[in-house]
Amino acid sequence: MALTEEATSKFIQAGTLKLHYHEAGKGPALIMVHGGGPGAGGWSNYRRNVDHLAQRYRVILPDLPGFAKSDKPAVEGGLLTFMAKAMKDLMEALDIPRAHFVGNSLGGATTIKFALDYPDRIQRIVLMGAPSLALFTPQPAEGIKHLMGYYAPPGPSMEKLRAFLNVMVYDASALTDQLIKERYEASIQPDLLANPILSPRNRAVFEPFWKDIANIKNKTLVVWGRDDRTVTLDHSFFLLNQLQDVRLHVFGKCGHWAQWEKAAEFNRLVSDFLGSED
Repeated sequence: MALTEEATSKFIQAGTLKLHYHEAGKGPALIMVHGGGPGAGGWSNYRRNVDHLAQRYRVILPDLPGFAKSDKPAVEGGLLTFMAKAMKDLMEALDIPRAHFVGNSLGGATTIKFALDYPDRIQRIVLMGAPSLALFTPQPAEGIKHLMGYYAPPGPSMEKLRAFLNVMVYDASALTDQLIKERYEASIQPDLLANPILSPRNRAVFEPFWKDIANIKNKTLVVWGRDDRTVTLDHSFFLLNQLQDVRLHVFGKCGHWAQWEKAAEFNRLVSDFLGSED
């Protein structure tokens, strides 16, 4: 029987934050960290992956602070330092000493920072569309422009969200009205409107963590959509060059949501990588 959003939903006090997360399965801990788009959350990003991965892992899908059902604090200073600490506090609250991590976009950047700040707490790493350093393409990319303009005056709208999501994927016909409605409603919660994490008015700083990526020793799988218009493919080449123990998989006809657009292949790829003995 397929897992449901409601049946896996939980809350926990993690340090100073009340965090929401989904949990399913048994086995080694696998924490899957979502991206930073409007309406994003753990279930929204990974609903097509949790059933498969929960067959072998204790899967944790947190809502990052500032997103979905988690607390939405004001963040000043290093955003990724803050997010990585929130994930460490979540692990302590759940009594998880070490975990594999999967991170998409902002979640990928958070995972990288977590690996740098808490290397003894992380095992294998999967990164998809994780921003690092663009080598060739002009910045900001198309999707980032949509993202940073979403909460700008006159504020969010269904039209803005649809335009953003159209850039996220290769084939926009796969975006259902229900999905767009769910994401829009999640993006306009009053506490989120008052303090959106990713907007020009937020005072958080996106640290230049890319300078330290070469220090990460964990086995890492980098997954990308060739047609990503938000965090472009050349970011993956920087990761491939800098990470010590790395392999790269690129999907054609795929945008920023590799785990969603190529779910079946992605699930097998991640399972094989996490479960291999080499």
